[in-house]
Amino acid sequence: MKADVSIAHVLPPPGSHRLLVKNMVCPQCIRVVGEDLAALGLQVHRVALGEADVSTPDGAAPDWAAIRSRLQGAGFELLEDARDQLVDRIKTLLVALIHYPPPGPRLLNYSDYLVEHLEKDYHYLSHLFSASEGLTIEKFIIRQKVERAKELIGYDELPIAGVAELLGYSSPAHLSRQFRQVTGLTPTEFQRLGPASNARRSLDSLI
Repeated sequence: MKADVSIAHVLPPPGSHRLLVKNMVCPQCIRVVGEDLAALGLQVHRVALGEADVSTPDGAAPDWAAIRSRLQGAGFELLEDARDQLVDRIKTLLVALIHYPPPGPRLLNYSDYLVEHLEKDYHYLSHLFSASEGLTIEKFIIRQKVERAKELIGYDELPIAGVAELLGYSSPAHLSRQFRQVTGLTPTEFQRLGPASNARRSLDSLI
């Protein structure tokens, strides 16, 4: 199954059910979820980060207990509470935008982006997210940008200045400050550790 990391609005096909799935953070997750749902005999119309559109061959309601159990066995969670769904949707939108950005200019106004896609007041979204996750949306964005910076630095294909520009930082110094706040190291210090370093591997568990 081709990984769909798009974050555009897509309406589910008529007669299908949209599942919201927690812990989907990469294209590999999309493949696993798609295969697990198909193994249950479901018709899988689309799987993207955080969601899947499915239907049953006879048009009956899906076996929710079986879906829930299958997803849990693979390390995912079927979200059924509306507030949990909204918080996870915030995460999914931001992860997709930061780690798998669409072509074109880098988006910098994340609050407007969330409001546009979720059609909710940003103050409400921010309060809900903080109450659920114990950190603000802004801090979650910083952690995701630093995580993406770690990946790019690990590839060793871009200079630090290039990584900063790619992630929308105003300067390498701005990236360095946030990187150090999260990891305790500057990007250059992190790069010097090398991928085989025990210290570097321990940093990878921080996010």
